[in-house]
Amino acid sequence: MNFGEIFGNFRKKQPSPAEAPSHWIKCKQCQSIMYYKEVENQLNVCPKCGFHIRINVKKRIEQLADNDTFVEFDENLAPVDPLKFVDKKSYKKRIQEGKNKTNRTSSAIAGECKINGISTQLIVFDFSFMGGSLGSVEGEKIARAVKRAIEKREGLVIVSASGGARMQESTFSLLQMSKTSAALKELANEKLPYISVLTDPTMGGVSASFAWLGDIIMAEPGALIGFAGQRVIKQTIGAELPEGFQRSEFLLEHGLIDMIVRRGELKDTISDMLRFLLNDKEKFTLRLKDSV
Repeated sequence: MNFGEIFGNFRKKQPSPAEAPSHWIKCKQCQSIMYYKEVENQLNVCPKCGFHIRINVKKRIEQLADNDTFVEFDENLAPVDPLKFVDKKSYKKRIQEGKNKTNRTSSAIAGECKINGISTQLIVFDFSFMGGSLGSVEGEKIARAVKRAIEKREGLVIVSASGGARMQESTFSLLQMSKTSAALKELANEKLPYISVLTDPTMGGVSASFAWLGDIIMAEPGALIGFAGQRVIKQTIGAELPEGFQRSEFLLEHGLIDMIVRRGELKDTISDMLRFLLNDKEKFTLRLKDSV
């Protein structure tokens, strides 16, 4: 085989311009360009600077749940359009677009799994479906998960990634804030644990309701967490805001969350907290000994 043939074969193996970007990823924080598999192997955490890149629901569940233990509930619950709401698009069209994009009818995936052997009710929000917004279906899924947790004497873990309440449902979505809060009060009355995990971003009506009601509130590094956006707050109060005041590090420093946990340590930290709060002292002590 001559040089021309070798070079020709080499050229054929190169990805097309359309395919090439999928093999590489650019870190938003340090601007490093890395091979995607390298980042994926680090649970989508930048190996250069530690920036936590957003991950989808499938990867999040794979990260937290023990292999082949996650069973989804209420997957057929779908939103309706009681207000016949239309902004730039109709609400029905936005729902369909979200469904086409994610192959789901809701921004919340609810199910049961084992986390390091502990049976747990797990809810993960999907920012890809209408910005992870909280609507009637999402509120109902949380209420049902609480009911299952009480019936089975299990803990509840909610991983939030949301822009807030869903404006297309107006008061119906706002009512989910009180509905989920009331359900979590029932869980607390039963002395069963609720762990809230805040990821980037957790904003609006989600942060103003169930996301802040955990017995333990943990966040990923650098996560954007707050109620209104920084620009809105600045325009409202007419003052400069502290650097990074809506990031998890600032919130931890001011006592608004309990801990910041790197993604690679999240599963073990959640399971340890569940064992402790479920009063499973023997298993908790054994795990601590194993980790020393």
